Amino acid sequence: MATPTEVKHVPALFSARRVITLLSSIVVALSSGTNYIFSAYAPQLGARLHISHTQLNVVGLAGNAGVSISGPIWGRIVDFRGAQIPLTGAFVFSLAGYAGMKRMYDEGTDSGTSVSPARFLLLVICSLLTGLGAHAGVTAAVNITAKSFPESAHATTTGLVLSGFGLSAFFFSTVAHILFPGDTSAFLLLLSLATSIPMLIALFVMRPVPLPQTHAGLKDDRNGEYELISTTEVVPFIADANVDAVGVAGDSHVSLMDIQPEDGLSSALETDRIHSHLRPDNLPDVHGKLLWKTPDFYLLCMILLLLGGTGVMYINNVGLISLALFAKSNPNYEEEEASKLQAAQVSTLSVGNFAGRILIGLISDFARTKFHLPRVYSLCIVSSLFIISQAFAIGISSVGTLWMATAILGFAYGSLFGGLPAIAIDWFGLAHLSENLGYLSLAPLVGGNVFSIIFGRNLDAHTPRENTNTTIGATRAMSTADRAVYRDVLAERRCFTGRDCYVSSLKVTLVACMVALGLSTLAARRDKYRQKTRKG
Repeated sequence: MATPTEVKHVPALFSARRVITLLSSIVVALSSGTNYIFSAYAPQLGARLHISHTQLNVVGLAGNAGVSISGPIWGRIVDFRGAQIPLTGAFVFSLAGYAGMKRMYDEGTDSGTSVSPARFLLLVICSLLTGLGAHAGVTAAVNITAKSFPESAHATTTGLVLSGFGLSAFFFSTVAHILFPGDTSAFLLLLSLATSIPMLIALFVMRPVPLPQTHAGLKDDRNGEYELISTTEVVPFIADANVDAVGVAGDSHVSLMDIQPEDGLSSALETDRIHSHLRPDNLPDVHGKLLWKTPDFYLLCMILLLLGGTGVMYINNVGLISLALFAKSNPNYEEEEASKLQAAQVSTLSVGNFAGRILIGLISDFARTKFHLPRVYSLCIVSSLFIISQAFAIGISSVGTLWMATAILGFAYGSLFGGLPAIAIDWFGLAHLSENLGYLSLAPLVGGNVFSIIFGRNLDAHTPRENTNTTIGATRAMSTADRAVYRDVLAERRCFTGRDCYVSSLKVTLVACMVALGLSTLAARRDKYRQKTRKG
């Protein structure tokens, strides 16, 4: 063990090295958030390959699945091996995924024929790869940021990093609109390069920065990420993969996995028992089997399933929503104008996502510091915002006012995931943060799949086909030229009934968000009770 004389120089809390790490993490997160831009090119991709709205939702969900199912794997790798492997994976998967989608789009299909099952499966795999790469990058960025800043700034700094993740769609859609408007192929090429090259650069510049002595952790002999300290002092513990101790004092340790809940205790007391075994920095260390025995883990998963699933459904389909509203009021369907409206919704969603990820960190840190409120109280605010967004979306019948629902939804979704790392640290500790976040990220996948499939089927049910009464009625009063335009649009499977195309799906998510508000209130009360018990 080291002596105090072996402590090396540690950069100041706001040193240039620490700021560079934060900025590079934000850039990596910015390059990792392109799954949010799916709805900006999804309608064009679907039209080019002649696939239904339900199939298009499956493609979008494959990207979300790549993000979610890889979470525990990337998290464990980052916690135990560092960020180099995930960053390499992010480079390879993102490049392969978007390059593959671009090639399929360029090749298209024969006129009037749908894409073959084999090619559709390949498209799904490409989308899955983009999700795998996205989560690899953002997991590395969040983990390094959390290790480089003290607990009092965790919500703010991780929120800043995740704000880059949320701003990604706005950034790339704006660049694409300026450089090559309406060129979907060039857009996919941009995504393939801009999501992979930053990961390669980050391999050489993004490293965790040791904290000053009042916040410092232990240095591990194998990876050397943290500074050595005196063995006679009990110190705050910063996550390290190779140390499995609740506290460190001298050479002794107690394994948290040896602590098992007693039979007969209520779930609240059981969770309180887990949280009563804290590290010297007052953070629990809940992971592995113990995480799956913790009632609060399932409570948080249910909230994420309902709210995150609602967000995934809306994000993947906001382009289709805007096109449905536009098509109803514009029989002479103009593809260029429709694309502008579609891009505007994606940009609005992205800016709201960005703002939510930043502000929720500031709000939760302020409430915790000044009013001693648990950060989980922020979930009540987030749930309320989701409810408002769905209520707005249900009532809106004009594409010109859709931005209001989109902005609120984007802010709520960004707030949900911007505040999640800090809540996970408070409840489960920092030592296995990335792994725990990976397990939590599985919940939105379930909700997103259910709600998105419901949305796709609902939209397909309202999509007219040629030689139906709907088509006859719609074309009867049109001129020959207008009728030709209308039939061209039908070939691309547009829905012309406006909000009726999808409103039933939004009523389902509205109820889900109301349930999530009740669960968020329960979570806040449990955490407050736990704090009082601890003080008593």
